[in-house]
Amino acid sequence: MFAIIRTGGKQYRVAEGDRLFVERDVLGSANKDKVTFEEVLMIGGDKPKVGSPTVSGATVSATVLRESRGDKIVVFRKKRRKNHTKRKLGHRQEMVELRIDSIKG
Repeated sequence: MFAIIRTGGKQYRVAEGDRLFVERDVLGSANKDKVTFEEVLMIGGDKPKVGSPTVSGATVSATVLRESRGDKIVVFRKKRRKNHTKRKLGHRQEMVELRIDSIKG
């Protein structure tokens, strides 16, 4: 059995026991031990259920394993022939690793 959930503007295909990295800003307070996702777009398996846009009453429960930071993203800006200075910026997104415990639908 698997589910497709939406969090942080992204969609993820998850099954029980999977490990998933999501952005920490989406979860709000990351000090929680358990997280529940209500935006379930589809539940697959023997009898698939497709929502419009979400499946009513379906939830996905997960446990927070650890917090970390993602890979560094380099942003380089330059406009040629405009007397515009080159700018090099970096960014590391804070991530949370989750383990999917259960899918209820």
